[in-house]
Amino acid sequence: MIIVEHDVVVLGGGPGGYVAAIRAAQLGMNVACIDENPKFGGTCLRIGCIPSKALLESSHLYNDIKSGLSNHGIVVGNVQLDLAAMMKRKDQVVQTLTGGIDLLFKKNKVTPYRGNGQLRDANSVVVQIGDETVQLIGKHIILATGSRPATMRGVEEDGDLIGNSTAALAYPSVPEYLTVIGGGYIGLELGSVWNRLGSKVVVLEAMDRMLPGMDQELSQLAFRIFSRQGIEFRLNSWVENARVENGKCVVRCKGAEPILCDRVLLAAGRVPNSVGIGLESVGIATDKRGFITVDSNYKTSTPSIYALGDLVGGAMLAHKAMDEAVVCVERIAGIHSHFNYDCIPAIVYTHPEIATVGKTEEQLKEAGIVYKKGIGAYGANGRARTLGEIEGRVKILADASSDRVLGVHIIGARAGDLIAEAAVAIEFGASSEDIARSCHAHPTLAETLHEAALDVDDRAIHSA
Repeated sequence: MIIVEHDVVVLGGGPGGYVAAIRAAQLGMNVACIDENPKFGGTCLRIGCIPSKALLESSHLYNDIKSGLSNHGIVVGNVQLDLAAMMKRKDQVVQTLTGGIDLLFKKNKVTPYRGNGQLRDANSVVVQIGDETVQLIGKHIILATGSRPATMRGVEEDGDLIGNSTAALAYPSVPEYLTVIGGGYIGLELGSVWNRLGSKVVVLEAMDRMLPGMDQELSQLAFRIFSRQGIEFRLNSWVENARVENGKCVVRCKGAEPILCDRVLLAAGRVPNSVGIGLESVGIATDKRGFITVDSNYKTSTPSIYALGDLVGGAMLAHKAMDEAVVCVERIAGIHSHFNYDCIPAIVYTHPEIATVGKTEEQLKEAGIVYKKGIGAYGANGRARTLGEIEGRVKILADASSDRVLGVHIIGARAGDLIAEAAVAIEFGASSEDIARSCHAHPTLAETLHEAALDVDDRAIHSA
């Protein structure tokens, strides 16, 4: 066995892991980063955020060219789909970004290890690289192994006709009929991709609304918009089983007729990758869902071992893991560092996009917080009109007494970019008046935020 010593050993090469490794190296530490996959980047870069957004963009362009440009005076005939070329572009985007991590590791002198890693004791990780075993000794060990798609009882995944999001990113042909189990962001994004490309898409959601946990007003508006786009939603649908029978998928829901379809996408959330990394060898326990408990410094019950990202629960988002990674490493280095968990933006990359940060109306009501609300409508925005993107709105929620912004929720074109201004406002404790008094360029979509801020105080200029 080869033994190598480092200051920091990071287990996991996804957004949390590679960011932790690079930041630790920037601070002068000798760092190793381990990942079992041939490429670093984790689920997000390889089989999640990036490839799905590539397909969302390509499918949106295809749909626009096929049916949405005539009102711009652009007439296109005989539009054809080359699915293989679309998938190739997606793979090239992924390849470029994962290769970029290799370059960043080289630049920052992070030592990469590609192999299966497991904790051996409080200060070492054993990595199996082919036939070779390497023991990495570290003063500090950071666990950032991320998460994987959740399974569901009764749903018999075969990795082909019935599979998770990874399978849905690489269908070899457009399914005629696709059933999506789960009305969260993964199900809606991938359901949108295949709906645009020609599939009949049915989304089954056990709750009485899609996008559970999101601001209800936005969720209801999104339901109407996506329904008009051709996606069929069946709420309060409890899936009992799904299996392949005679070459077709059959999905059975409680109290409903069976659904016969070509493919099934199981999008029922994600679970942490906490099994098989050697937690038992160092006495680190998980809760019943598999999450690791950490303190405010991301330390586990074993003080030399830290955990972050999807492993510790909360918002299972790449940018949350990245920020946790920076704070964790900086605190190891003795730097005062902070992360505001009340200010984590979340985005659904459908069309229109949905973006949110801070508290929802439902959360404020439940907490008994009195608030004011302002709305900025896309239909009243000049830039939205020129883009032909008039469906949508911005909602700002502000404390009734202090006017401090508590939450911002957007549905509309480029909402994912607009939410950044809202996140900065909340991070700095801004009031709606601060946003209203800040000059916004015209014509821009950002003016919808400005209008919503004005509307909090009932002085919106462009609202009818």
